[in-house]
Amino acid sequence: MTRDDLARLQEGRHDTLYELLGAHLATRDGVAGVDFAVWAPAAESVSVIGDFNHWDPQTDPMERWEETGLWTRFIPGAGPGSMYKFHVVSRFKGYTADKSDPFGFHHETPSRTASVVCSLDYNWNDGDWIESRTAGQDRAMSTYEVHLGSWMRHADGSRLGYRETAKRLAKYAVETGFTHVELLPVMEHPFYGSWGYQVTGYFAPTSRFGAPRDFMALVDELHQAGIGVILDWVPSHFPSDGHGLAFFDGTHLFEHADPRQGFHPDWKTYIYNYGSGWVRSFLISSALFWMDHYHVDGLRVDAVASMLYLDYSRDEGQWIPNRHGGRENLDAVRFLQDANTVAYRRFPGIHMIAEESGWMNDTLEYMALDPVHRRYHHNKLTFRMMYAWSENFTLSLSHDEVVHGKLSLLDKMPGDRTEKAANLRLLYGYMFAMPGKKLLFMGSEFGQRKEWNHDAALDWSLLDDPLHAGILNWYRDLNRLYAAEPALHSRESDPERFRWIDCNDHQNSVLTLLRSGGDGDPPVLVALNFTPVIRRDYRVGVPRSGGWREILNSDAESYGGGGEGNLGLVAAEEISHNDMEQSVLLTLPPMSALFFRHQES
Repeated sequence: MTRDDLARLQEGRHDTLYELLGAHLATRDGVAGVDFAVWAPAAESVSVIGDFNHWDPQTDPMERWEETGLWTRFIPGAGPGSMYKFHVVSRFKGYTADKSDPFGFHHETPSRTASVVCSLDYNWNDGDWIESRTAGQDRAMSTYEVHLGSWMRHADGSRLGYRETAKRLAKYAVETGFTHVELLPVMEHPFYGSWGYQVTGYFAPTSRFGAPRDFMALVDELHQAGIGVILDWVPSHFPSDGHGLAFFDGTHLFEHADPRQGFHPDWKTYIYNYGSGWVRSFLISSALFWMDHYHVDGLRVDAVASMLYLDYSRDEGQWIPNRHGGRENLDAVRFLQDANTVAYRRFPGIHMIAEESGWMNDTLEYMALDPVHRRYHHNKLTFRMMYAWSENFTLSLSHDEVVHGKLSLLDKMPGDRTEKAANLRLLYGYMFAMPGKKLLFMGSEFGQRKEWNHDAALDWSLLDDPLHAGILNWYRDLNRLYAAEPALHSRESDPERFRWIDCNDHQNSVLTLLRSGGDGDPPVLVALNFTPVIRRDYRVGVPRSGGWREILNSDAESYGGGGEGNLGLVAAEEISHNDMEQSVLLTLPPMSALFFRHQES
């Protein structure tokens, strides 16, 4: 580490610390071994302990690099597969601890906690994908959110490994029309039941499913199939496990010392001190590491609201205002800005995604209503367009909506079995009709009946039931339509490309809207009927003469519907309606989503 490295670290500008800290294979004077380095400014001494020295703290003491807080040691004979920890003796309170490597590239499978020396060399075969992804925001982006431990399992209930999952997941994502897979946190975590959200190893994929190269093979397989990979990333908090980051060198090196700033009351975890240059460098290095060494295409940043607001989940007197007296965490804002800036600069075409839940909350509250009451809550569907253009949004129906007694998406819907399925297809049709990228949690694409259980595979046997197979067929065709029609994905953050035809027909609980793509692309008309009443001769204004072809109908028999519809093409008439000079007469099946593409006469 040079003086420049040190200055950048302390200022929060060092985004490749993983190249300097941790355990790196090296050769010194012709002897192969491992360079170990750790940051522990408050340590009185640090030593490397491992299976190569019988875990003896006296054998391999580390050397402090002047007064910088950096400790280093080259150990000949250590190599790939060597297990190790850092034995830290603090200057304060007689504190000693055996710590896993904060920059470890591999760790033992929990509940064991040692770090493991490994090489990250891998022969990648995804060059075409990496080159193509710079097309960026104007592409369709439909994401399949997956928890690796419970997506699919062996017949005996044991979990699949990274390589076993690779071909199956790539094939399934392609067949169902998804463009991306988003993985719940794969970073090493001690408690499986946290789903990966309580991370201790910010630079290591969990060893529960294999070694680092196995995870690389999974990403590589998805990329070669044309599927992008997004990772859930948790810079908002970390667990208090003794082998981890908490109280690392006898001081609050990673977390705030004051529990009003450094302890999360909901999750009983520690909160990072974003005002520390060391912490910012550590976290930004983690973000870029996954893009650098694992070729991932972006990060979904978890629990952003908890980072941004100092009073998040706290009562009066339990939080400390910022220097202006406000509730905003200015250090966290700066950290997120810095992380985004450097990530987009170094890796063009990636995505940095912040967790947000506004559209989802309003939409699911509405869809859970008995249709007879929906007319009184019509604004829950239309309010989103008041803020839709303020940011680039992903419309998300994530894992958070199908756990902890919230029911599966299918069971949230009112009615009997058939009506629930129709409502669910309608929900998905509404999501694809609205501007924004799409995300759906695994199992919801075929109407999983039960809540998600991280200890079991999805209920794949449901696909033997035509009703569930129909839901999957519908979602697959929505994905394909979304990708094929520029009007549904091109320039979707441009308000000029979206138009309500009628958003005020609350009496009938019907929405009609128009999506437009680039010049020369045909517009797409969408009609959504949120009641179980068939509406014949429903007049809708259209901006162009000619024909409007029904290209997707959620009530088709192949999706489990009743087969009502518009028999292909409907012709525009010279009858003004909805402030337009032409209009069409439509049949709106019960609980249905209809898509029409314009074609010239």
